[in-house]
Amino acid sequence: MHPFTYTRVSSVREALDAGRSGGRYIAGGTTLVDLMRETVETPETLVDISALPLSEITATAGGGIRIGALVPMAVATADPKLNSLFPVAAQALRGASAQLRNMATIGGNIMQRTRCTYFRDVTADCNKREPGSGCAALGGYNRGHAILGGSDHCVAVHASDFAVALTALEATVRLQAPDGKDRSLPFADFLLRPGSTPQREQNIRRGELITAVEIPAYPRPLKSAYLKLRDRQSYSFGLASAAVALHIRGGVIREAKVAAGGVATVPWKLPAVEQALIGERPSDRLWAEAASHASDGARPLQHNRFKVELLKRTVERQLRTVGEME
Repeated sequence: MHPFTYTRVSSVREALDAGRSGGRYIAGGTTLVDLMRETVETPETLVDISALPLSEITATAGGGIRIGALVPMAVATADPKLNSLFPVAAQALRGASAQLRNMATIGGNIMQRTRCTYFRDVTADCNKREPGSGCAALGGYNRGHAILGGSDHCVAVHASDFAVALTALEATVRLQAPDGKDRSLPFADFLLRPGSTPQREQNIRRGELITAVEIPAYPRPLKSAYLKLRDRQSYSFGLASAAVALHIRGGVIREAKVAAGGVATVPWKLPAVEQALIGERPSDRLWAEAASHASDGARPLQHNRFKVELLKRTVERQLRTVGEME
């Protein structure tokens, strides 16, 4: 591990001043510390923000919810408001082990970096870690890599389950800049596809601090749930996942929000699936027809062609599960 300095701040203003100077924010440290041990990341200064007053979960007007950036995942998972309003989000948070949920925060979860083995192996070529070096995954073993959203520079999958639920629910990220200005960013614009700059993963400016994520209100009743398929039952990163929320009134689907994880370089919104559902009456035929659009535009690699069909089946299964909820 490379030498670094550590400072603990007690106010947002202190944090922003340190961030402006190039300090890296850290709270639970469940991703950053691991990457520092492996010398994938070598920050010069760590700014401990765990004492900041950003750990509340509050209901917003009309039935939305605001989750502070420093809320531990375990607290969010157990929160009755989140479980009542948006169970899909609470379920997505349960994909991590108890140890991680107790330490990791909401802000850290959406900032986590990929689990791509080539990214974490400093001897391998990786444009995300070292721009211009190449992407070893393209010609290597790429079973766990992306079939959607990739480029000639990177095909690493985004690891967050919670981010899939936030993408489906069209959440926003609240940020505060060192100059004191706040901004609200649609979650779909927060995480960036790799393109030709895979090293830039979030639409976040130097020194900006995530203060909260907000999920907007939706018409009720809103049925929602999260499903992740993985190689083993114990805690593992998903090969495919689906976050689904449906508003059904009078036997007709009035609103549909669907996103997939485990298959793309960012959590993948599925607008074609959503459009196929809206205005229709739930049926097995509808679930299958809508899910057939889940892999539109997929570009599978040598070892992950199975993900095309796996994604369709995962989405179909979850549409049926949510559509049949009482």
